[in-house]
Amino acid sequence: MSALDILPPVQRETAHAALREVIGTAAIDAITPISGGATSARLFRIDAGGENFLLRIEGVPSPLRNPYQYASLRIASEAGIAPRLYYANEMSRVAVMDFVQRRPLGRYPGGPPALAKALGELLARLQATPPFPAFVGYPEIVARLWAHVCRTGLFAPGVLDRCNDHLERIRAAYIWDEANSVSSHNDSLPANILFDGNRLWMIDWESAYRTDPLVDLAIVGDSFARTPELEEILHRAWLGRPLDEPLRARLRLVRALTRLYYVGVLFSASATAPRAAPDTSLAAPTLTELAAAARAGRVRIDTPAAKHVLGKMFLASFLADVATPGFDLSV
Repeated sequence: MSALDILPPVQRETAHAALREVIGTAAIDAITPISGGATSARLFRIDAGGENFLLRIEGVPSPLRNPYQYASLRIASEAGIAPRLYYANEMSRVAVMDFVQRRPLGRYPGGPPALAKALGELLARLQATPPFPAFVGYPEIVARLWAHVCRTGLFAPGVLDRCNDHLERIRAAYIWDEANSVSSHNDSLPANILFDGNRLWMIDWESAYRTDPLVDLAIVGDSFARTPELEEILHRAWLGRPLDEPLRARLRLVRALTRLYYVGVLFSASATAPRAAPDTSLAAPTLTELAAAARAGRVRIDTPAAKHVLGKMFLASFLADVATPGFDLSV
């Protein structure tokens, strides 16, 4: 029995067709399912002919699905930012690329300062590629996702009013600039930054399209540059100099939008679980309190209930412009 036999018949056939295109008649030595983190895609490591490939089969498309995923992936792969791409079929949503063995980011040589510098340089390289296709303005996609959250009934009437007002103030202050948009990953979390023991790669390009150059900077900064010193290193490596005050002010607006985007992702996930009644509070624990609850077994990080708590924690960051809890949440 092949590991691909777990796939529905149509997906199984498209997977085999993709592999025939890439490896021809070479014998497949092993097919190993691998964890995909937060993505809905099915991922398999394929060992054949002395080489290792990643077979990626997308899951059910989201209503906000970006139609330019594969065009962006091709550009990033050709620029050496994403692993080498051998095959991509936009109709069947199947891709085959190099399999790169992940090493812990904590082992990056030189520690957090060197990692922040490497990430700033990686973002600069990404933004210098031929432009990805445009999709929608970033504030608009954040607003669409947030509107979905407001329709789920997760919260009692009136609870989210302060959040809605804050979003409106940010959108009024933020001026969308299509002319200066650049190639962007738009989901540059630690799970999507791959360290192979030598260099960094960006993976999982589902959300990649052309947008504000500060979007990736904001997301990477929240995850990897959580002190003023690391933030300065990241910004200098990205821009070649420190950010001036107007750019810092714009980054604060963009950072609020990226935080609300992930609030939307987390609350959309928590809304899939039944609830006895709508939530009446936005009170959120600290990261230390969440870690203690996880260690005591009161919270399981991989559950919708935990995502609901994390959504509140990110919402607090959105409202108060304080540090997020981060995405390294293996507490």
